[in-house]
Amino acid sequence: MTDSSRYGVTIPFDGVLLAEQREWFEEAAALGYTDFWSSEANGADAFIPLALAAAWTPSMRLGCAIVPAYTRGPALLAMTVASMAEAAPGRFAFGVGTSSDVIVERWNGIPFEEPYKRVRDTVRFLKAALANQKVDEAYDTFTVKGFRLGRALPPDAVPPILVAGLRPGMLRLAGREGDGAIINWLSADDVKRVAPEVGAGKEIVARIFVCPSDDVDAVRAMGRFAIAAYLNVPVYRAFHEWLGRGDDLQAMWDAWAAGDRKAAVAAIPDHVVDALIVNGTPDECRAHVGRYVANGVTTPALAIFPPPGSGPDGVREALRALAPR
Repeated sequence: MTDSSRYGVTIPFDGVLLAEQREWFEEAAALGYTDFWSSEANGADAFIPLALAAAWTPSMRLGCAIVPAYTRGPALLAMTVASMAEAAPGRFAFGVGTSSDVIVERWNGIPFEEPYKRVRDTVRFLKAALANQKVDEAYDTFTVKGFRLGRALPPDAVPPILVAGLRPGMLRLAGREGDGAIINWLSADDVKRVAPEVGAGKEIVARIFVCPSDDVDAVRAMGRFAIAAYLNVPVYRAFHEWLGRGDDLQAMWDAWAAGDRKAAVAAIPDHVVDALIVNGTPDECRAHVGRYVANGVTTPALAIFPPPGSGPDGVREALRALAPR
């Protein structure tokens, strides 16, 4: 177990239909996990798995990590957040961020413009809307004319708003105008640089990629593919340049830009994989997650990779093995 009172896991679990995940959710709660955190890219949306979890596991806190600020109109986003908050009053946290140009522009056909301002404006709008105010405002990136939620949230159901941040501007926004930050694809030591930008007294949720296996070579082979898929996205490249990992990753970026995916994957150093993909025995993994907490993470949210060669039940076996002690 980490030093944190919270110990979350990413849902939904891969390879299982949403309608069949109840048993998994209930087992995670019984094992001592405290939080479920969803995501939104090209799989399940961020809200439906949490709505199921709200009904099936009434002890769990639920959070989105994250919802893109672009892909829902402001009023629809406010209604969706309010509905989720009403379904799980007092135990829902909403996470919002820029997402990436791939998700927003290539997949959804929405211009990925002024990302900082879009997230800032979304946070400001949601704070007003979720407080049951009538919003009539021309923000820098969108305008809302006369919107008010038709179902007023009671004050104790209004969710905290967390901002996904990768670099100082967004991290400071998370601390200044949000209730905390959501961070992703960084090492335990990187948290020492990120957390001070958010500021004291704020929640910091970290999605931490974990593979409980002592087959180091197999984990590294798997991890390289995951790292290459993410860290060549411009926002993540800029993040790791800011973290000082440019020399380690330049060969990967060069090969990727040249169209040589195989060489790009092979160019990722072992120590980078080991820093970004927590691996080893379950006890070693728990200790590694504990270092994230020691450096400033308040809520670790595990994203579990099945151990290499573990078969169709690998994720569930890993969920059990990584449970808090």
